[in-house]
Amino acid sequence: MTYRGMKSRELEASLETQLKQQVDPAAAYADLTEDELFTPATYDPTGAERGGYSNYSYWGATLRAFFKNKAAVFFLCVIVVVLLFTFIQPLLPNQKSAKTINNDPVTGVQIINQQPGEEFWFGTNSIGQDLWARTWAGTRTSLGIGFAVACFEALFGTLIGVLWGYVRKLDFFFTELYNIFDNIPQTLVLILISYILRPGVGTIIFALCLTGWLDMARFIRNQVVIIRDRDYNLASRCLGTKTSRIVQKNLLPYLVSVITLRMALAIPAAIGNEVFVTYIGIGLPTDIPALGNLVQAGRLLMSQPNLRYQLLFPTAVLAVITISLYVVGNAFADAADPKNHV
Repeated sequence: MTYRGMKSRELEASLETQLKQQVDPAAAYADLTEDELFTPATYDPTGAERGGYSNYSYWGATLRAFFKNKAAVFFLCVIVVVLLFTFIQPLLPNQKSAKTINNDPVTGVQIINQQPGEEFWFGTNSIGQDLWARTWAGTRTSLGIGFAVACFEALFGTLIGVLWGYVRKLDFFFTELYNIFDNIPQTLVLILISYILRPGVGTIIFALCLTGWLDMARFIRNQVVIIRDRDYNLASRCLGTKTSRIVQKNLLPYLVSVITLRMALAIPAAIGNEVFVTYIGIGLPTDIPALGNLVQAGRLLMSQPNLRYQLLFPTAVLAVITISLYVVGNAFADAADPKNHV
């Protein structure tokens, strides 16, 4: 038999088998034994955990999405440079103390209200202190207050918000607690705490933390209420998963972008509140350099054109910090949203 004849018979046999399967599918496997029909599958733990995107990394995707935003990367570099410089500045050579009153070495007279120059880059204030040193010392103080308040709001506000939104039995208690604290104006709280306690950095942080967590807690609560009854959370509860694990694995990953954004906005808000209470005269003492003190001192000199530099420099530093944190916070919040991951 030729090669072409063999191929023709094989094709006829294949077509005949296909026709039998279409007419009676069971007949095609009638001659096979049970062992030939069924092969037991072995359990593979790693295969059971394997998903469609095995190489996916949440934080890796978040960072890739963030660094694609050139404006956010630029402002992140600005924040890093400012933070580093605030700590490096006192260690640089020929730096003056922020609290030292500078006198003329010849006459012994205080060098007051001197315009910016080679010796005093930002000039001096009304008692002869170096504004360059005071601006960066004040930036350290204000950033410390801002980061402390933001961290407290992120931790305490997130904890209260998750419990408030997920544990139904606590909903009434936290709602009433929120209503009590929310009906007290934050400005009034800042004024009362500043009058009752000794003015200082700790007093400002305590006063800002006392009511600052409310907005974070309410926002987190609303987000948790939206996702707490989704199918995967209901399935987890039916399987007996602990509440703490559901919160950690099912809820918090969806709140990273929200928490990041709120925390980024809390830092300039805390700095702004510190500037405000100092502006109305109940903030930090004048011997503690802070952006609030510097802005308040410069505000009193706005009517004198030759002394407006005392307001310009601390305000410019405050504006750079506020804008940078806002842009970076928004960009990172968008990058942390899983819906933006490819």
